[in-house]
Amino acid sequence: MLRHTHASFMLEAGEPVVTPARWLGHSSPAVTLGYYAHFMPEAGSKGRTALDGLLEAPRR
Repeated sequence: MLRHTHASFMLEAGEPVVTPARWLGHSSPAVTLGYYAHFMPEAGSKGRTALDGLLEAPRR
């Protein structure tokens, strides 16, 4: 339980997924994402923001 809580807090705080993956001893960050992706609500927001900016930019 403590491992799960610690990893969850790390990801919610914005720590790169490789950090808790190594700490937890997972074979790859993909394994960590499989368990903890729901703790990363901001994941993808930078990409969405960039795309929104491009779509809203006035055309010349």
